[in-house]
Amino acid sequence: MAKVKYYYDPDTLSYQKIKVRKREKFRTFMLMVLAAFIFMILGFVVFTPVFESPKEKELKRELEFVKLNEELHSKKIEQLGKVLAEIQERDNNIYRLYFEVNPIPDEQRKAGFGGVNRYKALEGFNNSEMIIDVTKNMDILSKQLYVQSKSLDEIVKLAEDKEKLLAAIPAIQPVENKDLTRMASGYGWRTDPFTKARKKHWGMDFTAPRGTPVYATGDGVIVRADQTSAGYGKHIRIDHGFGYVSLYAHLSNYNVRKGQKVKRGDLIGFVGNTGRSQAPHLHYEIFKNGNRINPINFYYGNLSPEEFEAMQKAAQIEGQSLD
Repeated sequence: MAKVKYYYDPDTLSYQKIKVRKREKFRTFMLMVLAAFIFMILGFVVFTPVFESPKEKELKRELEFVKLNEELHSKKIEQLGKVLAEIQERDNNIYRLYFEVNPIPDEQRKAGFGGVNRYKALEGFNNSEMIIDVTKNMDILSKQLYVQSKSLDEIVKLAEDKEKLLAAIPAIQPVENKDLTRMASGYGWRTDPFTKARKKHWGMDFTAPRGTPVYATGDGVIVRADQTSAGYGKHIRIDHGFGYVSLYAHLSNYNVRKGQKVKRGDLIGFVGNTGRSQAPHLHYEIFKNGNRINPINFYYGNLSPEEFEAMQKAAQIEGQSLD
């Protein structure tokens, strides 16, 4: 049974019974419901961060894991960048310098990406700035690695060419010292054995008995093995590539044919006395880009310093050549 409430009426000097209307009861009820709803909302807002659901906890852990991974990736990219910088330094100042090619400028190595925004799809997320930064650094690193890879490909090619060049350059004496009678004449002005006039002698004469072996002084291809060139008699020409050609004249016989590939030290022919020659000997010349050059500078492959010095002194003596 509901309690009856009274109020004191000063006009009648007596207590009067309080009568509550239904409308007021309804309004009071609605206010209580509204207040309860408001308190519920406030409680949800205030206490939700404290009391997380399992799903929210899982998502939070995943987000923290993503952030940790991004930090680790950033550190790895930084470390790789340092390693790459060292390789680039060696590439420019050792490898490319050794092979006499221009270094790659930093502007080319570290050029950015112009034009459209490559990272627009990564914008609008909570960690967009961090993700874009890591992705951009990875792109820059990838481009630098590509440039460095191309440079190393070029270095490998240059190394192969350098190796071929070193093998191709005429670098040994065409007749062995043990087979020589003497080094008759060097490169320069000499007396012609037939006219007795001073004449430029374009090669070196190695005096040796007829049939003495003659060797290729560098790797190459036989481009001539005939006696149709005036004065040379039976002679051989080897194209070594890189602009070098060697010539072996006054031979008695051949051991090679035109078009054959030879290696340095291969037996190619034999000393003779054919053509414009006064006595058995080998006349030896070297051409570089079509111009005759002094062969004395190309015997580093099989002569000791003492032997080279002795040959140099003999070559400088002005006398009569044998052809």
